[in-house]
Amino acid sequence: VQLQACGGGLVPAGGSLRLSCAGSGRTLSSYAMGWFRQAPGKEREFVARINWSGSSTYYADSVKGRFTISRDNAKNTVYLQMNSLQPEDTAVYYCAVVARGGSIYRTDNYDYWGQGTLVTVSS
Repeated sequence: VQLQACGGGLVPAGGSLRLSCAGSGRTLSSYAMGWFRQAPGKEREFVARINWSGSSTYYADSVKGRFTISRDNAKNTVYLQMNSLQPEDTAVYYCAVVARGGSIYRTDNYDYWGQGTLVTVSS
């Protein structure tokens, strides 16, 4: 599976962006998917996760109520709608396939990481 994340950019605080993660090489419909982010000088952190059908989602406390993860299996794509963006949301955002059970917050439970897309929120 190859994952391509896009949709990042520069937005002012309070703005919105929608990130997309398109899969190729294999259908994503069988997999739960996750979004992570990594700010400069910090470790990669969990943002959101969605199950294979889209019926179940999980969010980091820091984004709950502002971000929404969704998927369109017909388009082999997972999305992250980000509203009310704040400067602390500035990071490179990555999508990945859930590869193993265990904590949804651990990066080593995910595989096939996309290349990431940069989100910069100005104050």
